[in-house]
Amino acid sequence: MNGILLVDKPEGLSSAGTIRTLKTRLGSAKVGHLGTLDPFASGLLPLCIGEATKVAGYLLLERKAYMGTIRLGAETDTLDRTGRVTATAPVPALSIAAVDELAHRFLGRQQQVPPMFSALKRDGVPLYKLARRGIAVERAARDIEIGRLELTTRGSDALDFVLECSKGTYVRVLAADLGRALGTVAHLAELRRTSVGAFRVDDAHTPETLAAMPALPLVPIRIALAGLRAFTVEPEALALLRRGQQGPLRRLPAPRPGEAALVVDDAGTAAALVDVGPVGWRLARLLAV
Repeated sequence: MNGILLVDKPEGLSSAGTIRTLKTRLGSAKVGHLGTLDPFASGLLPLCIGEATKVAGYLLLERKAYMGTIRLGAETDTLDRTGRVTATAPVPALSIAAVDELAHRFLGRQQQVPPMFSALKRDGVPLYKLARRGIAVERAARDIEIGRLELTTRGSDALDFVLECSKGTYVRVLAADLGRALGTVAHLAELRRTSVGAFRVDDAHTPETLAAMPALPLVPIRIALAGLRAFTVEPEALALLRRGQQGPLRRLPAPRPGEAALVVDDAGTAAALVDVGPVGWRLARLLAV
């Protein structure tokens, strides 16, 4: 069982809990997910099954899209609706022009400080565990990019949003930053992930639906990595690669700087991942066919 399983995670279920609900169907297959979704959030949770876990690092580079709601006038310790209110402030009148200008101001490359309530670690301890003990530590800002941000008012104290962003963006932090930019405070009230790279939530299924399917609709590794160049090699060359001999890679077209590519067998199935080494291609991952 190898491929990407697209799950539409419901609210109230953690990412790990989602995997547990599918354990009977997945059996002993190795499973990993492409980016955690908080329990209060819903939406697309792609799961890497079997050999697909070996390519997760390449898929995690993809951009993500969300939609949701920001509640203005109250900030919480978690920066979302599950937390304790730590600050309140009046909400200014929201004009269409002001909201549009705000959205435009947050577009592009920028730096963002991760929240204390996160899985990032300090000396091996997750930050959220420190936060629960009332301990706050310095966090280095990280480079992120906002490719699309649309804001619309919902009543007098909320903003609906549509967002496309880079890997590593904390939407909770963005919500709080938007509130401060408006002269108030804010927290993330609703969140739904709609895409991860080329994967769309419209193609995903809820855990309950998947559990009832006679066969799981897995996305093949080659389709999941369709953005990479693919090189077909003869069975003899593939056998050499499987024995650790990288000579066949010298016969492939030259790599571009920083490129990764797929090696496929004569049936078109992904058999290996290669990337750029000191001299030409090098074998990065072997995949069981």
